[in-house]
Amino acid sequence: MRRARSTTQATTSGSSTPQPSPSSQPVQISSPGDPSDIPQLLQQLSKLVKESHEAGIKSEPNLNSIAKTHEKMRAEQRTTPYYKTKLKGLYQTAMSDAEAEDSKLREALDKIYKIKAIRNEQRIQARYMDNWVEGEGPRKIMRRGVLMNLLQQAAATLPLFIPKLGERPPPLCGAISAENSYIAKMGDLVAARVKERDGDENWILAEVLNFQSSTNKYEIMDIDEEGKERHQLSKRKVVPLPLMRANPETDPDAVFIKGDVVMALYPQTTCFYRGLVEIPPSGPREEYSVLFEDNSYADGYSPSLRVAQRYVVQVKETKRK
Repeated sequence: MRRARSTTQATTSGSSTPQPSPSSQPVQISSPGDPSDIPQLLQQLSKLVKESHEAGIKSEPNLNSIAKTHEKMRAEQRTTPYYKTKLKGLYQTAMSDAEAEDSKLREALDKIYKIKAIRNEQRIQARYMDNWVEGEGPRKIMRRGVLMNLLQQAAATLPLFIPKLGERPPPLCGAISAENSYIAKMGDLVAARVKERDGDENWILAEVLNFQSSTNKYEIMDIDEEGKERHQLSKRKVVPLPLMRANPETDPDAVFIKGDVVMALYPQTTCFYRGLVEIPPSGPREEYSVLFEDNSYADGYSPSLRVAQRYVVQVKETKRK
């Protein structure tokens, strides 16, 4: 069950339309990616990894030549036109070698992302179709501990944005919000503002089922299988979660900074609450330290808690009626 709070939560006025639970009918979704593509993708990945390794080995003699040339210059304590010309050629070769190795590594990452996409589609198919027993409804729900572990794994394996020279982080990388025209895809995780059965409104972790352009509304499903409810929500009540992690060392503008007001997934729950960033991540694998709003404490904030980049988003200010 979710974390119960008697304090002020990140809720606003408005309503969502709860849909019948999947116990009444199975969800119909499109066919997943062809799993028969995976063996070929794995072969291509293996080849690219080998080629990138070979490219790295190929570049070593040139790098050694650069180091030895600098040693000779230091020993002679002079920089002659000969050394300048030689170093210029060596560095040009080093840059070319590095670009070739970088290209192979990026191709390898692309294959990995494609394999993960197919696996994700299979997971969605299994959740919404294979887990349905004809005449009996859904199978036994996933245990909470298993769900929490899966969410942690999903955060840890979120792709890391690796920029090319001069490239800026795209939308949905770290703290960078989606563009207004962006439509989350089926299976994407989002923060969704829904009305619970007790009448309260909360931001919950949910999965996108589809988007109807005619009504400009998402159909989403509560990620918490204990609730397993579907909702029809307008775009303003849905916040897409990051699709890539940001590296604070190379893209500091793509992470929230100390004092930023955010919505973050409270640890061991599937609900988002408002909080303050106490300590931003200093590396690509590090998490945020977040102070959650909680008026049961004297200063109005909970003790610092760790939250992964994937589950920290910009506060969605909703217009009140």
